[in-house]
Amino acid sequence: MSLGYAEKLSYREDLGSVGMPEMFDSPKLLQGKRSFFCFIRADRRACNYGAKVVFTGAGISTSSGIPDFRGPKGVWTLQRAGKGVPDASLPFHRAAPTLTHMALVELERAGLLKFVISQNVDSLHLRSGFPREKLAELHGNSFKETCPCCKTEYLRDFEIETIGLKDTPRRCTDKNCGARLKDTVLDWEDALPPEEMNSAEEQCRAADLVLCLGTSLQITPACNMPLMSIKNGGKVAIVNLQATPKDKKASLVIHGLVDKVIAGVMCILNLRIPPYIRIDFIQLLLRHTVKKKCVRWTLRVTSIHGVRAPLPFLQSIEVSFPERPDMKPVVLMEQPFSLQRETSMTSKFFMLLTLNFSDGCGCSSSSIECHVNFQNQKESFVRDRSLVLQELKCSAERQCRSGQQSILKRESLPRAETSTHAFVTNVVRYDAEDVKVVEPKGTWMDSSSSNLTKRHMEGPSGYSASQKKLKS
Repeated sequence: MSLGYAEKLSYREDLGSVGMPEMFDSPKLLQGKRSFFCFIRADRRACNYGAKVVFTGAGISTSSGIPDFRGPKGVWTLQRAGKGVPDASLPFHRAAPTLTHMALVELERAGLLKFVISQNVDSLHLRSGFPREKLAELHGNSFKETCPCCKTEYLRDFEIETIGLKDTPRRCTDKNCGARLKDTVLDWEDALPPEEMNSAEEQCRAADLVLCLGTSLQITPACNMPLMSIKNGGKVAIVNLQATPKDKKASLVIHGLVDKVIAGVMCILNLRIPPYIRIDFIQLLLRHTVKKKCVRWTLRVTSIHGVRAPLPFLQSIEVSFPERPDMKPVVLMEQPFSLQRETSMTSKFFMLLTLNFSDGCGCSSSSIECHVNFQNQKESFVRDRSLVLQELKCSAERQCRSGQQSILKRESLPRAETSTHAFVTNVVRYDAEDVKVVEPKGTWMDSSSSNLTKRHMEGPSGYSASQKKLKS
């Protein structure tokens, strides 16, 4: 995978401290420090929940295979050594939320976590299912674009082409708007989005605990937000493998892998970590024209984000006609996936589409059965999206596998039929008792980014050297 975000950032000479040594607390010391979180359990039993806020950086995503910036093999560490951008273990768009991401989802559901502030652009908080209205993405999201006019947000299954709040090739789908969309990821000189920053500061001021996970706390103004809780009697806890400029002001500093620390916290709280179940979508379009006694038809398989949008989870599509040996099967290898044929007007046939998934998916393929009869127009329908997706997730969790599929809607016209299909493409389970962490190959999501407040590096001394509309 190309580390698109890291490569797109403008050049910057002063990157602060990179490549600092990693430290690991002994198991005995780690166990003692984790008991700090027992007061959360006490709050839970007493139904006296204080405001808990989590502040996240690159370190919570490294176990998903995404390299960080400042670790021993981080992007900026290697670049400073003249070694270029490191490799990642899987495509960016297939990265799955880590144990920590999913634990935060459960903590929010249990009423123990009020808000998450993220410096990452990897979209893993949203993929995990964490509520958008309880999340501030300070530096944007590589998979999200927004309408500058009506403020609608569009979450994609592919990485947006640009960074720096530039125009993208797509437009707002609101019939009353239609404005050109913009990417949401900040470059160095871009100002933090006021709405995200203001909500983050407000939550930090009201928090009785801000838990900083996997962040070096070196980029201002974001790194100063957790300290706002201290002024109002709150506490700051830091979990990171490297020392940070804020360690002396924290009530607790833990040096350890974030997943292992959070797994221990979930055990203390007796909370289950939910599985991550990913669902991807396609749209089928079957058009036909009548030519004398023949029908010329075209099959297209496209993204729900538009006919020109990529389908990164699909490698190829096999089209076969099991009951018609006279109709030749074909393998569609290139996007946009399209097939043209001619058949008799009275001809009925059964078409089987086998979708071969790309690297990073939990299964190799899934299939769709299509019964085609151009003389009979099928019935249109729209199923309850949330209900269908919940049924798919329950089935995937029960069967402990991916590959399940379901149709969401169908629109039938005299000469065209469009249908939308959902597929379970990943199922990831997390065992808090036996945490297995992917060895990071480098890290690159430790991006931290007022009205017009810009990002600055912070040195070791600690100082500078709406309910949102979300569409997927």
